[in-house]
Amino acid sequence: MDLFVFGEIVKTRGLHGCVKVLSFLEAQDILDGLDFVYLESKSGQKSRHEIKKIDPAGQCLFIEFQDISDVDAAGALVGSKLLLPRDLLGVLAEDEYYWSDIIGLEAYTPEGRHLGRIESIFPTGSNDVYVCQGDDGEFLIPAIADAIVRIDLASHRITVKLLEGL
Repeated sequence: MDLFVFGEIVKTRGLHGCVKVLSFLEAQDILDGLDFVYLESKSGQKSRHEIKKIDPAGQCLFIEFQDISDVDAAGALVGSKLLLPRDLLGVLAEDEYYWSDIIGLEAYTPEGRHLGRIESIFPTGSNDVYVCQGDDGEFLIPAIADAIVRIDLASHRITVKLLEGL
């Protein structure tokens, strides 16, 4: 099954097993009517959990699971990634990508210099910024046409033009 990461459990809330999730979703409508998610632990183990309740709050979600009823069980989930089947995602227009497609790509310059791996993405309001970690340190790459030359998901590669100051 092809899954994508849409959030990470960052802490517990209350005493009855509620968890706070940092959501990576731009729009929360994919969660409407959702009755389960998969959790991936820090060790890579995946497990399915039925949802009792989801409360969106900005970029965060507060989630209660059917099988988690106390703070200790919820605390054991902190750091876990939340995943959903990829077929729940809509089809994007050409030259549009989900964050989960971009994270993990190997970044190169047009001349073939390896910059590193895209480790994370953060929005700035006007555009996203790709955080690339490599042997030469960290590069912050704006997701704009002047900087992104090519994204090739099949070869797991992104070609970027380093702008002045990067």
